[in-house]
Order: sequence, then structure tokens, then C-alpha cells
Amino acid sequence: MTIEFKFQKLFAGPLIRPQSCSPQSFFVVRITLFKKTQNMGLQEYQIVGRHLPTESDPTPKIYRMRIFAANEVVAKSRFWYFLRQLKKVKKANGEIIGVNVIHEKKPLKVKNFGIWLRYDSRSGTHNMYKEYRELTRADAVKSMYQDMAARHRARFRSIHILRVVEIEKTEDVRRPYIKQLMVPKLRFPLPHRVSKFKSTFVAHPDPLLCALSSMYYCYTSSLQWCCGAQTGI
Repeated sequence: MTIEFKFQKLFAGPLIRPQSCSPQSFFVVRITLFKKTQNMGLQEYQIVGRHLPTESDPTPKIYRMRIFAANEVVAKSRFWYFLRQLKKVKKANGEIIGVNVIHEKKPLKVKNFGIWLRYDSRSGTHNMYKEYRELTRADAVKSMYQDMAARHRARFRSIHILRVVEIEKTEDVRRPYIKQLMVPKLRFPLPHRVSKFKSTFVAHPDPLLCALSSMYYCYTSSLQWCCGAQTGI
């Protein structure tokens, strides 16, 4: 019962068990689904919402946000979190008009990204600017979350992304760890190179010999079976 209650909390829905599945197999399936959602990469969502129309305000303002989240549920939750803080609009008296996934136009081209962020540490609130070299905006934000967790122990909930911009000009790059990768003739050392020599004699199975051996095995086995059938053994 404890496991069923935990799954009901995680998936926010009724736990219905099929008649043909055993309890053990059903729990394993739900655990696998939860792990997949945890290991998914980030996606960029465009969420549009507003306050519910009232008599005093029949046409309320529409607000649009670009949220980086693992799935649509988390993106909507972050949208209401920021809208409640900025415009005093709660989920109870608001509505979401549209949710769209923003895809990268050139996902195979390496680009430089600058990220402005604000995060809460154990001592206070700090503003920060970081640069990353990735393929997409979502990958850059994912690297930022990993970097902040490693260097500053910052959690996902304590980091607020203010702005994500692609750096098009080389002169605009500030950080030296990104500048060192933008050298025209960039070369990397090969510290561990193992020479593989071509052997003179290589053993290969002879197809004719394999065929003859298989035929001989079949002949001897059939001969033994015939002799055993005649003698009654």
C-alpha cells in the first residue's frame, strides 16, 4: 500500500492496475517511466496565459514566457510560479491559452550562448553571467544547471534564467574558457596512441573443411543411430 500511495503522489493520477498484470510487473513499469522522465533533456517551451475574464476586465492582458523544462507539466508549473510573483495571477483565477515547443533552427551548428541568471544561495541572492558553447539553447541551459550545481550547489528551483542570447560575433565573447576554443587552427594533443601492426599470418576458418567436418559428423551420428536401432540398444 505504501508503494501505491507513493506512485499516486508522483504521477498525480489514479492508480489503475490491469487485470492481466501482476502487482510486481505493474510497479516495475511505473518505476521505469518515472526514471525516463527524470533523465530527459531540457526543452524550450513558449507558454501563453492570462487572467480569467471578469466583468470589470473582460479583455485581460496576455502574458508570454519562454520556459526551459523537462516536460510540459513542469513548464506550466514554472509559468504560474513566475506569473504569480510578477503579476499576482494565480492558477486558480487564470488560464493557459497555448503551449508550444520551440525547436532550434540549426541544431547541427556549434554556437556560443550567453546566459544571464539570478540564483539564491545560502547567503543571499546573486546575479551572474555565464557563457557556454553548445548546439542548442536548451543544451546551453542544461550545461548551466550542471555547472551551477557543481560550482555553487545551486538547485533547479533556486535558479531563475533572465535571458539567453546567442553570441554571433567573436569579439563579443567575454570568457577565456570560450575564447580558447575559437582559435582558427585549433589542435588537440593525442596523448595515448597505440600502434596496431598488421599480422603476417591470420587464422581463418576454411569453409570447405567446415563443410566436410559437418558432413562427417552427420554421417557418424546417423550410423550410430542405425546400429543402435538394429541391435535394440
